[in-house]
Amino acid sequence: MEFRNLGASGLRVSAISYGNWLTHGSQVEEDAATACVRRALDEGITTFDTADVYANTAAESVLGRALAGERREGLEIFTKVFWPTGPGHHNDHGLSRKHIMESIDGSLKRLGTDYVDLYQAHRYDHETPLEETMLAFADVVRSGKALYIGVSEWRAEEIRAAAALARELRVPLISNQPQYSMLWRVIESEVVPACEELGLGQIVWSPIAQGVLTGKYLPGQAPPEGSRATDAKGGADMISRWLKDDVLERVQRLAPIAKQAGLTQAQLAVAWTLQNPNVSSAIIGASRPEQVSDNVKAAGVRLDADLLAAIDEVLDGVVTDDPGKTQSPRRSEMFD
Repeated sequence: MEFRNLGASGLRVSAISYGNWLTHGSQVEEDAATACVRRALDEGITTFDTADVYANTAAESVLGRALAGERREGLEIFTKVFWPTGPGHHNDHGLSRKHIMESIDGSLKRLGTDYVDLYQAHRYDHETPLEETMLAFADVVRSGKALYIGVSEWRAEEIRAAAALARELRVPLISNQPQYSMLWRVIESEVVPACEELGLGQIVWSPIAQGVLTGKYLPGQAPPEGSRATDAKGGADMISRWLKDDVLERVQRLAPIAKQAGLTQAQLAVAWTLQNPNVSSAIIGASRPEQVSDNVKAAGVRLDADLLAAIDEVLDGVVTDDPGKTQSPRRSEMFD
C-alpha cells in the first residue's frame, strides 16, 4: 500500500481508502460487509470513510463493529455531518452548532471510538452562518473528538471562506471530499487550484463512476443481474446518469488501454484519479472481498503521459467538467 499526506498536514492516509456508502447497512448483509473490511485491512488499507447519513446511521455502526479490536492508532477513521438523520426533524440536518455537537457524539458512539481522525462537513449549509459552523468544528477538535476537519463537495469560493476562518480559529482544515473520475472532472478547474494553494488534499469518491468504468455495463444491453444498476435501494438511481450508450461505448474503448498498462479497467480508473497530485486518497467500496483485492492494485501505479492522453482522446465529448455542477442543496430543498 502507498501512503500519502492528506493535503499539507502531517496526517498520512492510505492511497486507497475504504468507504461504505450504499453498501453497509443497506445493499449487503453485515457479515459480507465485515468480510470486506477485513480484506481491506489485510490489503494494507488503514483509512476508512463513512457518514452518519449512510443507511440512516447504520453504516457507522456496521463499520464500528467491523473495526472493533483493531489498534486504533493504526487506523484513520473519517465520518461526516450534514444530511438528515434519525426522524429528520427540523434540527436533524445542516451545519448548525446544535446539529454538529449532537452528531459527533452519535457518530463516536456508533463507531465505538473516542475520536475520529477527520470530521467532514458533508455539504455546504446555505442557511447557517459559516462562522457558526467553523466555530463548532473548532470546538469539536479542541474537545478531542476529532483531530482534523474537512469538507465534502464544497465549491472553491466556499472552501476559501472556510479556510480563512480556520486560520483565524487555528483549527486544521485539511481536506475536501469530492466526486472525481475519468468521467466526472468538475473539480479540476477551480477546486483543485484553490485546495493546492490552501494546503487541502482531495479524498475522492466514486473513482470508478459507480462501477461504469469497470466496463461491465455494455451499450444496448440490460445491466448485469446483481449489479448496482439493478439495486432498488438507491444504487440504481445513482448510476443511471452514466448508463447511456455513448458513454458505455467509450468506456469499452478503454479496455485496450488498460491492457497496455497491465491493469483491469477498474484498476485503471482508480489509478487515474491518483495521478492528480492533489489527490491524497481514492475511496473504493465493495460488496465482495475480491473487489477490494482487485482495486488496491491501483496503489502506487504510475501512468505515463501518452497513456493519459489516450484516455482523454477516448472520452472526449462524454466527460463532465463544468465546475458549476458542484452544488449543495438548501436545507428546505431536502424535503420538497
